[in-house]
Amino acid sequence: MTHQPYLYDQQALLGLLTPLLITQLQEKGLAWLQQQQAKALISEGFQQWNLTFVALPRHAGKQTVVLADDQLAAMARLVPGFTPRHWPADRLARAWWLLQWPAASQEAYVRSISTLFHTGSMEELTALYSCLPLLAWPESWVAQTAEGIRSNIGDVLEAIMLHNPYPARYLPVPAWNQLVLKAFFTGKPVVEITGLQERNNPDLQQMLHDYAAERKAAGRTVDPQLSLLASQVLL
Repeated sequence: MTHQPYLYDQQALLGLLTPLLITQLQEKGLAWLQQQQAKALISEGFQQWNLTFVALPRHAGKQTVVLADDQLAAMARLVPGFTPRHWPADRLARAWWLLQWPAASQEAYVRSISTLFHTGSMEELTALYSCLPLLAWPESWVAQTAEGIRSNIGDVLEAIMLHNPYPARYLPVPAWNQLVLKAFFTGKPVVEITGLQERNNPDLQQMLHDYAAERKAAGRTVDPQLSLLASQVLL
């Protein structure tokens, strides 16, 4: 277990995200966000902070954020595998806002962020799961991630599965295998799962063999991506 909130330089990441928001948000949205930050510093209360998290899409907008390759590379150096390419502006703003919440107390932090997960809308959950690599006390989110994998909401599943380094780094083998298998079940682009080859394992290969056999027995096609992980699958 880690004894420090962040395993990367959180302030350095904020230093990258802040100028991005300044350039990507419209003037009114940026002014509103700065006002909310000032209010949060005064109140230091979760309710006010949560209200801002919920309201962010109305002020930040949903336009796709344009990031240069060097900006993406700088973020990936801080948080390996993190790539917010093609994120909407409100999700980037929510990532920035999540990094504002005090994380010194693991118990208080986990309680607060868990509340967001438990009460969040589909869009809020999508943002939260996309931001898993950025959250403090990373090992605290393993069970939450496993719960998300059981979701039937496509956007939530993609936020967990695709271009997200958190699952490969922290999920135990059974949960990882369920993630990969569900990606096949739901027709996700499996090649976009971070750590796909590195986390391949005999149990997963057997599960994929069984899955392929069931589909063939039912006269259904077998996803050719299966061969990436289980080379003996007969397509």
